[in-house]
Amino acid sequence: MAAIRITDMPMSPDLVRFRPGTPRRFLLTVDTEEEFDWSAPIDRHRHTLDSVHAIARFQSFCEQAGVVPVYLLDWPIATSAEAAAILREAVSQGRAEVGVQLHPWVNPPHDEEVTPYNSYAGNLPETLEREKFTRLRDTIEQNFGASPLIYRAGRYGVGPNSVPILKDNGIRLDTSVRARFDYSSGGGPNFRDHPVLPYWLDRDAGLLELPLTTVFWGPLRGQAAWLYPRMWRVPRWRGALARLGLMERIPLTPEGVTAEEAIRGIDIAIDDDLPILMFSFHSPSLAPGYTPYVRSDADLDEFYDWWGRIFAYLDRRQVMPASVNDVLASIALA
Repeated sequence: MAAIRITDMPMSPDLVRFRPGTPRRFLLTVDTEEEFDWSAPIDRHRHTLDSVHAIARFQSFCEQAGVVPVYLLDWPIATSAEAAAILREAVSQGRAEVGVQLHPWVNPPHDEEVTPYNSYAGNLPETLEREKFTRLRDTIEQNFGASPLIYRAGRYGVGPNSVPILKDNGIRLDTSVRARFDYSSGGGPNFRDHPVLPYWLDRDAGLLELPLTTVFWGPLRGQAAWLYPRMWRVPRWRGALARLGLMERIPLTPEGVTAEEAIRGIDIAIDDDLPILMFSFHSPSLAPGYTPYVRSDADLDEFYDWWGRIFAYLDRRQVMPASVNDVLASIALA
């Protein structure tokens, strides 16, 4: 099958099959990045790395739970000696994995104007997107001692040239598709109708898409794919339907999603027979005061409690933790 563009909604997706007996699994991905003001205009220079130290606690927490987190590193993290000191040994021993996350506005070469449109790497000229990606990938390999196999574009901003860039740099898994979300109003991609199941981007190259898991819950979930996008002009209607228990969009993340909501999402994902549940969050949420989701020490305690409850529920539902290497090893190629 010929390669497809990640931004194209595949009409008949070439779904990835897994070997018989492969258990249902989950992958925990961390958008590992600098801190910046999410409410301010994008800026190339106004950021800090004060929360990097908190990665150590989360890594230890995951190890105690038998979970291998996947840290998707952008340029400020990839060049951070502190981040490398925390993660390099864990990566070498298979207790953590690293991948690529491209924030083009902080990633050299700085040849583009910093604008909202250019913050989506896929909107850049092919040569510039490629050079930024290649520098980042090579820096991660040098500083963290592993060749990245997984990619997520910052702001989910893949574009028409992303697939050949990933193929040429040895990436096997893309996880830039945030199914059931639409970023086109700001110049980004529209993933509203993309599959949630894993599918091939280029079977011959061994490159597949692992979309972030988002499900619809409630009595109206069967109509949600049609109904939910049509309420974008009146977002409060979406909130009203969620409060009434009629329809709710649930991404698998601790950021803005309660443990109770996530558990409902896990149940729906299992009912929908998803083979891999994809979780994500931003690394600055590991310390108070850097994201809207963790503002205080109490919020941070709730954040860790969220993960403890979710790990326990996944174990109860027999959804096993996986690594990127586990996923690749279990694919049925025939």
